[in-house]
Amino acid sequence: MIVDLLADQRIVEIGTREHGPISLAVTERGEGTPVVFCHGFPELGYSWRHQLDAVSAAGYRGIAPDQRGYGASSAPEPVDAYGLTELCGDLDALCETLGIDQAVFVGHDWGGFVAWGMPVLHPQRCLGVVGVCSPYVPFPTTDVLRMLVGGRDEAMYMLWFQEPGVAEAVMDPQSSLLFERLTRTGVPPEQIGANALVDGQFDMNPFRRLGSLVTLGEPVCAPEDLAVYQRIFAETGFRGGINWYRNIDRNHIEHPDVGVQPIDLPALMITAEWDPALSPALSLGMEDRCADLERVMIERAGHWVQQEYPDEVNAALVGWLRRRFP
Repeated sequence: MIVDLLADQRIVEIGTREHGPISLAVTERGEGTPVVFCHGFPELGYSWRHQLDAVSAAGYRGIAPDQRGYGASSAPEPVDAYGLTELCGDLDALCETLGIDQAVFVGHDWGGFVAWGMPVLHPQRCLGVVGVCSPYVPFPTTDVLRMLVGGRDEAMYMLWFQEPGVAEAVMDPQSSLLFERLTRTGVPPEQIGANALVDGQFDMNPFRRLGSLVTLGEPVCAPEDLAVYQRIFAETGFRGGINWYRNIDRNHIEHPDVGVQPIDLPALMITAEWDPALSPALSLGMEDRCADLERVMIERAGHWVQQEYPDEVNAALVGWLRRRFP
């Protein structure tokens, strides 16, 4: 289904080595050193609207695509079109098409793993990397995830996502409710327990039980911004983004160095104190793999930190950019 472009987006046709040419819906602002923003799940390039304003005002060129499978960008049918090879290849091809030799890559959530993959898969394209919540570590395999929930695949959303069509059948009809319930501000860790138990057992899959979730925190964005996500995902569904998860074992086999190989480029790790999905603790030890690493933690922030605390994230990001790429 074709989704209407947002007011500040344009379609960029890119050629890729894998699965042929695709198109990406891209928002650009400003001029100067390019900063490419990679969104997570289930999000859009729109999630970086506050950061695009900030970096462009500071003299940089901000670029935020709807990545493969999202929004008005191409969403190929094959599941194997959504591996790290393809996702990082898209960013490399996008830079080539836009006439960009090198860029800084900023990623949040799943987009963070893509951003951290760039200096490993396409080192010639990278000036620096910024992880927002997502640390530079290997993505867990399905075997590791299965151990966390004692083999109960339905209790871990990334495992529940593996069978094509299962998650989509539940999530697609509830796109509005999903964003209402899950895109919330951070809450203290002790409150998360209200949604972490099902029938007395640990459960890490809010997507299959949206109607029974206890509402925590406040909406992370204004009603008009929330409506953007609700409208677009009501049209596209979640298949494209879920397919990223269906390639995690393949990614581990094809790219075992991502998360392990030392990186000597300038790197910034922005963590969110109250992120229940990507705790700051997951980033411990990154100094052993990132030789030039700076850190900032946003206090009291939840998972959607760049929308919940845009001023604090922007100050950290722009300050680092000015120090490292003036």
